[in-house]
Amino acid sequence: MAAQLPAYKQSFLKAAIDGGVLKFGSFELKSKRISPYFFNAGEFHSARLAGAISSAFAQTIIDAQRSTGLDFDVVFGPAYKGIPLCSAITIKLGEQAPECLDKISYSFDRKEAKDHGEGGNIVGASLKNQKVLIVDDVITAGTAKREAIEKIRKEGGIVAGIVVALDRMEKLPAADGDDSKPGPSAIGELRKEYGIPIFAILTLDDIIAGMKGFASDDDVQRTEAYRKMYKSTD
Repeated sequence: MAAQLPAYKQSFLKAAIDGGVLKFGSFELKSKRISPYFFNAGEFHSARLAGAISSAFAQTIIDAQRSTGLDFDVVFGPAYKGIPLCSAITIKLGEQAPECLDKISYSFDRKEAKDHGEGGNIVGASLKNQKVLIVDDVITAGTAKREAIEKIRKEGGIVAGIVVALDRMEKLPAADGDDSKPGPSAIGELRKEYGIPIFAILTLDDIIAGMKGFASDDDVQRTEAYRKMYKSTD
């Protein structure tokens, strides 16, 4: 692994590759772009990999608290991939930063409101008057995160920020289909639209820096070419 990456990023990158979460090859995305790499956080289902991703999320959050003053009360995971993430991350935050043990809680939403028992859309801690940190795997178009932000605000919460596993650093597809034009990323648009901080465990730059220690020259060159072609302006 590349020495310039922090140890926890190196460990996360290695776990993602060894576990088949991060793959290199040729993959067609929803945007119809052909990507030389693919990241599927749904594959973090073994005990080892679930521990790896939740530990890396927790360290990224702790670093953000120390470097930017990020402050929150509740870790929120949008259904469905965010559900196991928010609970595991909250546990790891308590382990890695014991001062969080009685201060940080988690919540997640239901896809459909429950009409019996306690009812409602939210499971876990109440979001009312709480500073809420959203956690999820990636931001593709930003639609799901906008929905999560609106749900949190509807419940009376304040969105403190978003943390994702991977920032592809990739511009959104052009409305007219001309991908040669410069453009912002989905993350950049969300930052601009809502004025909230967004953090990532890994960026595409991190992947390229790390993969040079083990990937083939062809994989490295194709990934660098993809970054150059689709790199966002933000």
